[in-house]
Amino acid sequence: MSHASDDIAAATEIAHAGVRGAIAAMAMTGMRVVTVELGLLKESPPQGIVRQRARQLIRQAPRRHRRAIVELAHWGYGGAGGIGFALLPRSVRSRRRWAGPIYGLLIWLGFELGLAPLLGLREARERRLVERAALAADHLLYGLVLSEIRARPRS
Repeated sequence: MSHASDDIAAATEIAHAGVRGAIAAMAMTGMRVVTVELGLLKESPPQGIVRQRARQLIRQAPRRHRRAIVELAHWGYGGAGGIGFALLPRSVRSRRRWAGPIYGLLIWLGFELGLAPLLGLREARERRLVERAALAADHLLYGLVLSEIRARPRS
């Protein structure tokens, strides 16, 4: 295989991981609809970030598009996380079934212990145990989808 085809294969794998990450974030969105509707979670972290830190920015968008903008930002963040996962050593990503779910939990912990306090989000200090469990579960789901649960066929 030539150097150019190796580069194309690597770029394709990274792009595929970005798409998987976005799809995994979409799955999280579905799970969060359920956890919010059941009263297990007051609001999703992306909604909390917008409400507390990006209110002025989101107000510039038409009201009917705001929720979609928040979701698209979350899916983009999920896509970036997918690319981050693809950049891990192949021996970690491909040979260990738990790598994706652990990666998802590490992203959640990074948010809970790093980003949320840095942004001064109230939920980071006030979150109930059931909310933390719901967020951990949807990040496990993110990791499962990201790692594709089962290996896809290689050609």
